[in-house]
Amino acid sequence: MGFEELLEQVGGFGPFQLLNVALLALPRILLPMHFLLPNFLAAVPSHHCALPGASANFSHQDTWLAAYLPREPDGTFSSCLQFTYPQALPNTTLWGEGQIPGESQGEPSTVPCPHGWEYDRSEFSSTTATEWDLVCEQRGLNRAISTFFFAGVLVGAVIFGYLSDRFGRRRLLLVAYVSSLVMGLTSTASVNYIMFIITRTLTGAALAGLTIIVLPLGGVMLLALVGYLIRDWRWLLMAVTLPCVPGILSLWWVPESARWLLTQGRVKEAQGYLLRCARLNGRPVGEDSLGLEALRKVAAAEQVVRRPSYLDLFRTPRIRYISLCCMVVWFGVNVSYYGQSLDLLGLGLNLYQTQLLFGAVELPSKLVVYLSVRHAGRRPTQAAMLLGAALSLGGRLLLTSEMVYWSTVLAVLGKGFSEGAFTTAYLFTSEMYPTVLRQTGLGLTALVGRLGGSLAPLVTLLDGIWLPLPKLVYAGIALIASCTALLLPETRRAQLPETIQDVERKSAPSSLQQEQVPMKQDHD
Repeated sequence: MGFEELLEQVGGFGPFQLLNVALLALPRILLPMHFLLPNFLAAVPSHHCALPGASANFSHQDTWLAAYLPREPDGTFSSCLQFTYPQALPNTTLWGEGQIPGESQGEPSTVPCPHGWEYDRSEFSSTTATEWDLVCEQRGLNRAISTFFFAGVLVGAVIFGYLSDRFGRRRLLLVAYVSSLVMGLTSTASVNYIMFIITRTLTGAALAGLTIIVLPLGGVMLLALVGYLIRDWRWLLMAVTLPCVPGILSLWWVPESARWLLTQGRVKEAQGYLLRCARLNGRPVGEDSLGLEALRKVAAAEQVVRRPSYLDLFRTPRIRYISLCCMVVWFGVNVSYYGQSLDLLGLGLNLYQTQLLFGAVELPSKLVVYLSVRHAGRRPTQAAMLLGAALSLGGRLLLTSEMVYWSTVLAVLGKGFSEGAFTTAYLFTSEMYPTVLRQTGLGLTALVGRLGGSLAPLVTLLDGIWLPLPKLVYAGIALIASCTALLLPETRRAQLPETIQDVERKSAPSSLQQEQVPMKQDHD
């Protein structure tokens, strides 16, 4: 008797499993809030050079600024430069006795802001950008906040993936919660940028323990509400970190994995877990049905199975082909998703409305994916979602600055397509790998995806070279991923492979035709 038969004997997926899903629902809300937190925590409000000598009660503020600040091509005042000498303006009497503007010949010279910046505090009382002046030449450091966080998630995923197999999921979930709480609260007390970056990276590594054990879902719309109510970055970070406390308390009722207990030889504990599971599922079984001797046999079978490594994904031609294609697809999915999710400016709406709209589009997106993968198939759905994201991003490049409404429509559509691509990727990837490599394959592709997520925020810095370049890069990567998805085999109504040999017996990588081989049937 195998472990799957044991689960069927105690009721399969019943009330006991539903209770565990409910107890683990908190991380599904907590993770998206942390992942997209830079939209508010690192927001950059309107700013200009701090000008000495300006009176707070000065009635001609725009005239005063015009004397000190050059204008951008769109007519707005420069955020990063000021005139070397204040300029004399026609028809004004700003200069009193002893206040004569510097004379300049030809085009007036400009200098970077020598006295810091003044920020518009109407929308945010404080952000990391205003706290440490991460604007203009330092704006890359502000963008790097997301990159360091996702780098922490990438490293933490590898560490937690290894440790959870060795010490158990429940124990590592506790470590992840406590570490996230401690590092998150420490981040709120950061006294400088370096301290904040270090603690934020460690927070990402700690939160990776939740991404390994539970799949994140929801929380995007809630972040818009929390961000609207809390305008100071320290209090906002504390607000999204404190939910770790009820998460820690909920672990009192979360059991350890019975399969992991059996692989560790803790048969008596596994028996108690399975008996409790059967009782709550309304399938009471006696200890004779789940006897220690029978469980020891299952444990022995589980222990002899060698845990595969990432190298096993590249040993055979067909698995290697699937792995390389999936890595490209996951990289493109993450770049397009986070590239759009972390860029909420220029859409004619305020930050909170845009975040709320981006969160609201996720539900219909998942519904469309649910219908599409069942009727059209996994491969065309994955390719179409990535193509839709690429076209939405590319379409925004063709719009003028006055076409704000259409830019907003395309941005929301692009967010929906990228969410759909993310949802499809989990299902599609898991169905291509054989049972013995399924978790390993998902782990590797998700790892490459996190690398894409960490690089996505830095792409926005390319606007210093050419303003449309970031969107062009996002669209290009999504398009490449869409074409790559078409090279993968279709898995709709296909028999899920159990072994590596089942996959290798299929047709060569250059052909997309599938041969029927005896495998375990899986229904949609």
